[in-house]
Order: sequence, then structure tokens, then C-alpha cells
Amino acid sequence: MGQNPFFDSVEKKTGVNMNDVLKLADQLQNANFKDEKTVRQVIRQVSQIANKPVSKQKEDKLVQSILKNNVPTDFSSLSKMMDKK
Repeated sequence: MGQNPFFDSVEKKTGVNMNDVLKLADQLQNANFKDEKTVRQVIRQVSQIANKPVSKQKEDKLVQSILKNNVPTDFSSLSKMMDKK
């Protein structure tokens, strides 16, 4: 584990590596969310980091939503979007 007790706690509870999350956040700062290839790459990275597989159909829906600027602005909206079939 790392040197940050908060991150250690999150890693222990979720199994998500906080270094991976921080690297992804850094990459997202300059990401072009109007580019389909970039959006797909981000979705796949998030899926891998969270260890939550995303079907091709769900990936396609997420990509189209993001490209159309239908990006969730809060956790509740994001959760509902990820749970839709």
C-alpha cells in the first residue's frame, strides 16, 4: 500500500489501485471527448481499473451519450447511466 491512509483505505475497500486512478485522471485532463476513439479508450480504462466489464452494446451507448454531451454531472446520474441495459 501507499503512504496516504485515505488511499490505502479506498484500495482496501474497493480493490481499485489509486495510482491507476490518478494516472487516468491525469490523462483525462487533456482528453478530447469529441473523439470517439478517445472516448472508447477512456471507457475501457475505467472498466479495467474498476474491474467492471462493459459489454459492447453498453460501450456503444456510453460513447454516443458522451459524444452528444450527455455526460452525467453527479454520481447518482452516473450510477443510473451505468445500470441501464
